Amino acid sequence: MKIGVPKETAEGERRVALVPDTVRSLTGTDGVEIVVQSGAGEAAGHPDDRYSEAGATVGSAAEVAAADVVVRVGLPGTDQIGELRSGQTLISHLSPWTSAETNAALARAGVTALAMEAIPRTTRAQAMDALSSQATAAGYAATMIAVRESGRFWGMLTTAAGTIRPAKVLVLGAGVAGLQAVATAKRLGAIVTGFDIRRAAWEQIASLGGRPLELDFIPDAEGEGGYARPLTDEENEQVREALAENAAKQDVIITTAAIPGRPAPLLITAEAVANMEPGSVIVDLAAETGGNCELTEAGQTVERDGVRIIGPLDLPSDLPGHASQLYSKNLENLLGLMITDEGRFELNFDDDIIDAACIAHQGEVRGERTAR
Repeated sequence: MKIGVPKETAEGERRVALVPDTVRSLTGTDGVEIVVQSGAGEAAGHPDDRYSEAGATVGSAAEVAAADVVVRVGLPGTDQIGELRSGQTLISHLSPWTSAETNAALARAGVTALAMEAIPRTTRAQAMDALSSQATAAGYAATMIAVRESGRFWGMLTTAAGTIRPAKVLVLGAGVAGLQAVATAKRLGAIVTGFDIRRAAWEQIASLGGRPLELDFIPDAEGEGGYARPLTDEENEQVREALAENAAKQDVIITTAAIPGRPAPLLITAEAVANMEPGSVIVDLAAETGGNCELTEAGQTVERDGVRIIGPLDLPSDLPGHASQLYSKNLENLLGLMITDEGRFELNFDDDIIDAACIAHQGEVRGERTAR
């Protein structure tokens, strides 16, 4: 079997699906060949010669597109899907629960498509969970943006010229990205408060040195797959009021509350922003799905009453080397379920991970949620 690694085409995307170390591991299996498009890894710090040394062939876009299995990072366009042939396998981020156009194009092309977002959240699948690995990069990158934009020291300093108090940071959402933001802000010396409507997350926030913001009037809201369940209108209003009061005490707010396939919950209202001190910063990781802050504009920095609201897109791409390394390992582990000892590619739909991840096969869209 031959695996193809194209150069990512989305604007600003610097990651690559497979790094040389993973190529070396995969090509160690008899019968497995890998062709990498020239320049695919340059932005992530992996020039063509590193791939050649690892056992890959460096080739053209056409040679990559002819591979049995094509692995990508970003969502391909429908024109790129149309260039694939029936019977090929595509593994990538595919937005299966929000991009009906992509799902239909995959089915029309006769492609077998596995979506990295659809990897189940189970113990066995953790090593393949790209949502978590890339969220780790996003949480770290968001904190670095907040540090730069806040224009202040984050840790306490005692100097001959006086004492600088530590920054006060509020992290909304304690999933993988949020917990990484809590941990990173704490390491930088900030006073960190974390909030999540799932009570199991309070202990996780505390374990990283943060102070859980415990809103006891909201019952535990953990839902399917470990994500938060949607709140009622009344519960949402109570949460927003409590967060507005707390926001006024913060120098920085990092918001990470998101559920795949759903609009981001509104947590910080315009009134809450107005209560914050001039010079404060909000970094909204949920900008791509509508934002947790009412004033967020995706891909833009908005200033209101002296508060900067930043809506970054594709944050893992800000750390292309390590984000690619993590994603590449996710792919290697997933491919390990499908590559036999003889180097053949086989799909076993009795495997719960493959069954959940495969969203198109033999001209049909698979999965009730994907089809819906």
